[in-house]
Amino acid sequence: MKPQRKLAEAITPDGANLTLHEHDGNFSVRLNGQGLMHSSAHASELQLGELATAKTPKLSAPNVLIGGLGLGFTLRSVLENAGSQAMVQVAELIPDIVKWNREFLTELNGALLDDPRVKVTVADVWNVIASASKNQFDAILLDIDNGPSAMVQKQNSRLYERSGLRMIAAALKPGGRVCIWSAQPDKAFANRLIDVGFTVEAVPAKLYANAKRCAYLIYVAIKGI
Repeated sequence: MKPQRKLAEAITPDGANLTLHEHDGNFSVRLNGQGLMHSSAHASELQLGELATAKTPKLSAPNVLIGGLGLGFTLRSVLENAGSQAMVQVAELIPDIVKWNREFLTELNGALLDDPRVKVTVADVWNVIASASKNQFDAILLDIDNGPSAMVQKQNSRLYERSGLRMIAAALKPGGRVCIWSAQPDKAFANRLIDVGFTVEAVPAKLYANAKRCAYLIYVAIKGI
């Protein structure tokens, strides 16, 4: 059996230990020893990108914002589905995640960071959205944590409160959508999306493409026209 290798580690803004591991060609990221993401379990990340870009191929140059780089699967999905003229900004809070993608994960998805459609911003996605122009984005994707239940950084929870959702709505074009990955159902969160004015659908998502059951949810919230 091949040994597991720890390739790198970093400290999050909240002081937690973030580590990158490789085992038999697969990569994983752990937070304080707990599994956070794994390259063999990426079906929901691909689905997130597909749902967010469902309408963008009809646009001449869709403007997409991804909150959270991770192992790059959501970025891969967006680039595959958004069209050749898309503008895709990736906001990643932790600079080491970007570094790891470039240094260790180039054969996975890291090389996508050099796609001419992609702009990588090392910043809190909250700040990127707060500084956005009104009606700037056709789609916003949020996979920055465990969903509305913040795990990596406590401050992430503000994005999922009414003030954060109103800010997201303002940054979206009419008819634009925000897609949010969630580890579990959150009825209160869905109700907040509705209260802010979104039309909401909770889409089941699988951990593995061939899984019999869905483990997660993706909230698809569409801004009114």
